[in-house]
Amino acid sequence: MIVVGVDGSRAGLEAVGWAAREAALRGRTLLVVHAMPAWAHAAVPGERYAGVAEWMRDGAATVLAAAVERAAQEAPGLDVERRAVPGDARAALLELSAGAGLLVMGSHGMGGFRGLLLGSVAAGVTGRAACDVVIVREPPATAPRGEVVVGVDGSEAGQRVLAYAFEHADRHGLALRAVHAWNRLDLDGVLASASAEEDELRLLKEAVAGYRDRHPDVRVVWEVVHDHPAQALRNASGGADLLVVGTHGQSALTGLILGSVSQAMLHYATCPLAVVRNAPGAR
Repeated sequence: MIVVGVDGSRAGLEAVGWAAREAALRGRTLLVVHAMPAWAHAAVPGERYAGVAEWMRDGAATVLAAAVERAAQEAPGLDVERRAVPGDARAALLELSAGAGLLVMGSHGMGGFRGLLLGSVAAGVTGRAACDVVIVREPPATAPRGEVVVGVDGSEAGQRVLAYAFEHADRHGLALRAVHAWNRLDLDGVLASASAEEDELRLLKEAVAGYRDRHPDVRVVWEVVHDHPAQALRNASGGADLLVVGTHGQSALTGLILGSVSQAMLHYATCPLAVVRNAPGAR
């Protein structure tokens, strides 16, 4: 099952559209979720503020209906469920992530998922979800270039990141750009030798090689960048269909720590962002 949180915003509907297309390709059910205050969810006629609670429940129903309609437009015939859940949006999404194959959220919004902002809900949920998470932005002015961008750090944890990126590219018929950022200065401030960049590129290709063999139809572009990893991935994400990073991981390729990078990308990526958890069942 793929779970998508909606809040009545445009970004929320874009998240539904993305999630519906992904669910159709994966053959999964889509669960559309909207959070509302627990007191409004449980209020009964005659209680104080019952009218307000009814108004909030009607609003939740409207948000969910619009989301289901968007899903039907994107993926006709898709099995779609809707659910209004009581309480805090973060707690609801974290609980649902335990039984989900993927959790999808919009990049911002107002309404039922009050404060669905990258500094609060998305950041908190992404770091603690029991499944992989995708953050969807509002659509860019120009069409994507047909490419998945993945940050490669050479770590063991980064293997799941590469696997996700290749599987997504293969499933959607996209190319894959493997990006590795490195610093040409060592810890003593000495400029690396001319052969150092060739070594970095060789290590990058070695990290990708096994996945390329498993997905021979995916066209791969290697990119070694002299920049901070967050800036390198932000630049590469421009015009991409998806940017894929991990929750954390220490690097065999010059110290890329995807924990800090993924947090930065939550705020600065310019395309949909997939954050892949470190290991199955890891929080």
